[in-house]
This record gives sequence, structure tokens and C-alpha cells, in this order.
Amino acid sequence: MRRPVSSPTPSTVSFYNAPAAPSSQPKPSSTRLVVASEQTLFLEGLASLCNAIQQFEVVGKAATGQQALEQLEALKPEIALIDLELTDMLALEVIKRAMASHLTTRCAVFSARKDRKTVMDALRSGACGFVLKNATKQQLDEALKNLMEGGIYVSPQIELASLVYEGQQHQRTADPLDSLSSREYQVFSLLVEGVRAKEIAARLTLSPKTVDTYRASLMRKLEIHDVAGLVKFAMQRNLTT
Repeated sequence: MRRPVSSPTPSTVSFYNAPAAPSSQPKPSSTRLVVASEQTLFLEGLASLCNAIQQFEVVGKAATGQQALEQLEALKPEIALIDLELTDMLALEVIKRAMASHLTTRCAVFSARKDRKTVMDALRSGACGFVLKNATKQQLDEALKNLMEGGIYVSPQIELASLVYEGQQHQRTADPLDSLSSREYQVFSLLVEGVRAKEIAARLTLSPKTVDTYRASLMRKLEIHDVAGLVKFAMQRNLTT
């Protein structure tokens, strides 16, 4: 009698694992940034730090004020970080033109300067933040998140309350710097940095004659009658970079 043949039992059994279904939750959108500085290493380092912060992405890097303005108009980022010391066009001029074009980009400036006049002029000109170049990575993180949420950020090394109090004190003592208009102070700042009148006109998109008018006016208000005297005055107040 023949025995029934049994099916061989495999020594191993393999199972087919179906691929996991893709997540239905979309990735969080990034807040887009444009950064601008003519100092290449600073620009690249700043961009890398911003990209390392979660939910932030640098979509444009500019080496001049004109490039920064063009990228703001073309890319329409949520935030822009602009070096205050751009040479072809002042950062505040970039911000002013962006606002005139009805862009919603929230702009902050970077600077090594922290004197009251510079900080207050930047904020009054439309900047939403003032970040010192010696800021820490944590402070940069705080600045970006503050700007993203619609706030105003000023580096903690700069005490806004003391700036306001200092301004009140200056008004009582009639500080001549407070008598300068924003344009006059911009011309003053460039003059003490050694920038010629023709180049100042180009940076501020003014005529050389208008720059001469501002220079004469600020010298009269400060009661200083030559550029050497302006430089000495600025150095005494730590207004030079």
C-alpha cells in the first residue's frame, strides 16, 4: 500500500511587507528669507545659521542694496535681514523703497553700531528689527521667530528703555544730534566714514547738489565747519565703525 506523499515543510517562511502608506500630513511650510551683506563670509555664515533654524529657509542672498531690492520684489519673502553698512544703497533706503512698493516683507537690519540715533532712525524708517553683529545664534533664533510672529526685535544688548530715557535727557540738554533730520544724519554718517559727496548722492539716490545742501545744514546745526571736525565729533561719541 502506497503511503500518501506529504507536502514538504519549508524551513523558512518569508512574508511580503507592503510599503507604508505616505503620511497624509503635509510638511510645515518654511518662512522664506532674503539676507544681504557685501561681506561674503558674513553673508554665507548668516545664511547657514538661518537655514539651520527650523522652519526658516534662505531663498535669496544679495551682495548689494540694489540686488537686495530686486530680490525682495521678485521673491517677496516674509523676512529680510539687511546689513546696515551696504555701500551702494543704504539698508534704510532699501527698506523705504520696499515699503513704497507695498511689499509685506518684514525687514530687520544688522549693524555693529548701537548708538541711540542709529537704532531709533532704523526703527522709525520702517525696520522691524535691529540685530547687532555680535549677536549669538540663540538671539538670531529669537529675532527670526519674533519677526515671524509680527513683533519688533532689538538685540538685548540695546536697552530700548534706556534709549528713550537717553533721548529725553538729550532733549533737556539740547543734544545737537537730535536736531538732525534722518537724511542729514545719513549724510553725516557717510561723511565721517570717508565717503565722498558724489558717492553719497548715489547711495541715497539724491543729486550732488542736494547732498551739499544737507551737508551745509548739518554742519550749521552741529556748529562744525569741516569734515575733519565731523570725524572728531563722531569718534568722541563712538559713532564710527
